[in-house]
Amino acid sequence: MGKEKKEKKGFFRRLAEGLSKTREQIVSGIDSIFSGFSSIDEEFYEEIEEILVMGDLGVKATGEIIESLKEKVKEQKIKDPEDCRQLLMESIKERMRTEDLAYRFEEETSVVMVVGVNGVGKTTTVGKLAGKLKSQGKKAVIAAADTFRAAAGEQLLEWANRAGVEMIGGQEGADPASVLFDAAASAKSKGADVLLCDTAGRLHNKKNLMEELRKMNRVIDREYPGAFRETLVVLDATTGQNALSQARQFGEVTDLTGIVLTKMDGTAKGGIAVAIQSELGIPVKYIGVGEGIEDLQKFDADAFVDALFQKKEEETNADIG
Repeated sequence: MGKEKKEKKGFFRRLAEGLSKTREQIVSGIDSIFSGFSSIDEEFYEEIEEILVMGDLGVKATGEIIESLKEKVKEQKIKDPEDCRQLLMESIKERMRTEDLAYRFEEETSVVMVVGVNGVGKTTTVGKLAGKLKSQGKKAVIAAADTFRAAAGEQLLEWANRAGVEMIGGQEGADPASVLFDAAASAKSKGADVLLCDTAGRLHNKKNLMEELRKMNRVIDREYPGAFRETLVVLDATTGQNALSQARQFGEVTDLTGIVLTKMDGTAKGGIAVAIQSELGIPVKYIGVGEGIEDLQKFDADAFVDALFQKKEEETNADIG
């Protein structure tokens, strides 16, 4: 088995284990509806709807999923509630799939800004992404532009060393835009494929954050005019609906192109992945279930929903198929 396939298989097992709390919350309830109802009627749909909303999938996504389920049931003339399980999974997958172009930044000279509040795993995500790019044979440079948090630079340097990539950092309190300027110059002189930027996560002072990001974007526009731009927001899945409101707020200050959901292991709120994508129209691009570089993987809607709906007897021999 190839290294990547083995890594993916191990990740799927960890994802399935990590989603066990979410699964208990959502799937056990849905299974009892499938077996408890003898016919498919409005009450049947309402019960499923209630469980999905309670499982953090959000009102908007749940409404769309139920409508899609109703259409499939009608089209396929399904009569037995038990036969709805697969259709429900398919309806959720349809809402979650990312486009083929979602990872375009890996193929072009690009600048990836990583935003998010402190404590969500933002700096760690930058380090892991650098490691992933390096393993793909790409040359990455990290800009440590979170000069606000004292330990951010040290933490990032540790990750940069682990990933074997160069980091350009500033002193604590330095102007983030000037750090980015230096990092851009270094990335260009070294012919880097990707410049990864860690940023400060001060949502409580939105005006300052907006100004800071604006200045940083101006530097990139000027220094890297042809670069492909990606802005990822890192969110902590354990915070559920709060993660959704953070994404919304960051969306107000910068153009978000993707979501990284960390700490998916051990949260009962894993359904938030569906809600965020549906509410904001921004795709979940990466998902994290642990501390290692291999614990951050590209989001795979089919694997996610399969892991979420996995039955008890399947849990012990989780496989990626």
